[in-house]
Amino acid sequence: MSEPRDPAPSASLLARALPGVVREVEQFVAATGWDQPPRLFALVPTAALLTSRPELSGQVDDAAPLTPVAQDALPEGELDEALAGIEWPEGVAGCALAQEILVLPPGAEAGEQARRAAAAHPDRQEGRLVAAVLREGVGACVLRVRGEPGAENAPEQIIEHAELAPNLLRALLATLS
Repeated sequence: MSEPRDPAPSASLLARALPGVVREVEQFVAATGWDQPPRLFALVPTAALLTSRPELSGQVDDAAPLTPVAQDALPEGELDEALAGIEWPEGVAGCALAQEILVLPPGAEAGEQARRAAAAHPDRQEGRLVAAVLREGVGACVLRVRGEPGAENAPEQIIEHAELAPNLLRALLATLS
């Protein structure tokens, strides 16, 4: 049996745990394969989750400061509109979004027609981006770049950087305020 834990872990503890939680979410989504719709997750302090839902003991890592909790499917339509309609309760410390994106090489066309240009660009790559943010404003991102189908010499790549998607991080943070 584990030691009782403070149900409100310090912000710095959550911030240190966030990159690992983002990797966990990406691996969870990756297990279902490619061509998936965007997935939203609440990031809940584990001790508080287990206090309110003791039946989850043994199903979550009680030593982890944060537990990602998958949410219902996002509504159809534009992602920014869906995020604008989301408000999290106080017990949610943060949130994460996993979505498939097109990745363009540096210098590729950007601007108003970026989506159409990205879909038609010959050097585009597909990827899965997971972006997460805590109420305190700390963010983390992981990008899995899809390898070429059937090409053994083009494996998937994993890129981690807190600022891979600054606009998405801001949009996620807005759901927490």
